Amino acid sequence: MEEKINAALEDVKQVLRRDGGDIELVGITEDNIVQVRLQGHCAGCPGARMTLKGIVEQILQEAVPEVKGVEAVD
Repeated sequence: MEEKINAALEDVKQVLRRDGGDIELVGITEDNIVQVRLQGHCAGCPGARMTLKGIVEQILQEAVPEVKGVEAVD
């Protein structure tokens, strides 16, 4: 599962890097919540929550249906 998530995150990273941001997989909880760390311009960005829920979560759930959600961690 982690391998599939990392592969899907590569597509997300390409988009975020265009705006000076990045994303890193931190872990996966027992209930299949993907924990990520936003980096660069994405860290602390007011639109980061929208990006996580509207883009990252959707991409990951399409690629890996077992994913129940995405949350940012520090």
